[in-house]
Formats: sequence, C-alpha cells, structure tokens
Amino acid sequence: MKNSLHSLMPDVLAHAGVWKGTYRHIDIQGNTLDLHKSNVTCIFPQQGPVVYIQKNVFSWDDGKEYKVSFDGIIKNNRIYWDTPTFKGYGWVASPNIFLLELERKDEPGAWFYESIVMGADQKHRARTWHWFKGGVCYKRTLCDETLCDEI
Repeated sequence: MKNSLHSLMPDVLAHAGVWKGTYRHIDIQGNTLDLHKSNVTCIFPQQGPVVYIQKNVFSWDDGKEYKVSFDGIIKNNRIYWDTPTFKGYGWVASPNIFLLELERKDEPGAWFYESIVMGADQKHRARTWHWFKGGVCYKRTLCDETLCDEI
C-alpha cells in the first residue's frame, strides 16, 4: 500500500531523482559568502512511515566534501523533518512550487524559508532560501539544479 504522500502531495513526487547543481550563499548586499557544488538525491518510499529521504553530497573546489542524509514523515498533512541541524515542514503551494519552513538547530535563533520552483520541463529547478534571525533577513541561498538521474 502506498503511503499518504502519494495522495496528499502527488506533485512533490516530480522531485524524485538525482539533482546536480550549485549552492550560493549571499549576504543581504549580494556578496557571495560560499559557493559549492551539490548532488541531491530525493527518494519517496511508497510504504512505511518515512515518506521522503534526501541524501546530499556537497563539494568545494578545495576538495572539502560534506555528506548528509535525512528522512521526512507526514505530520499535520505536511512533510515534517527533525534532524540534528534543523526541524520544520514542507508543503506543496502549487503544482510547480514546494515551500519549506525550517528552524536551524545548529544556528540558534535562525530560521530559513525555502521555495523550490520546478521548471516546466521537470528537469530543472531553482531553490531560494531566505535566512532570518530576530525577524531580520541576514542571508540568502540560491540553488540551481538539473535532474541527472531519475529514480
């Protein structure tokens, strides 16, 4: 039996696969704080309590690499995450827009609000994160990704 995500948010399933791209963190003046390559795998299990699995591999030109994986469950009709670095939820706003609201555990007082916008070809997506602390936006993250392998 398929889990409820397939009926609750079928449009999010278009994000399944391996997405390669770049993440650029910028300050509020538009200056680049960090730029790195990304390899993001999105998996949507059809059974069980875990409805979303994301595996990230980030790499920098100096050879540094960071890997992380996290799972999401359904809670209050949204995808909910609670990881060592963040907690929060995501929902589908329209067939091509997925929104997230996440509290950063690794940066006390920080929140980010993310929009993931799927291109009409469903092979390109753009992600924008707006980071806030004390109600003030202090940086943004811009992600451009291309679907490289469907799962």
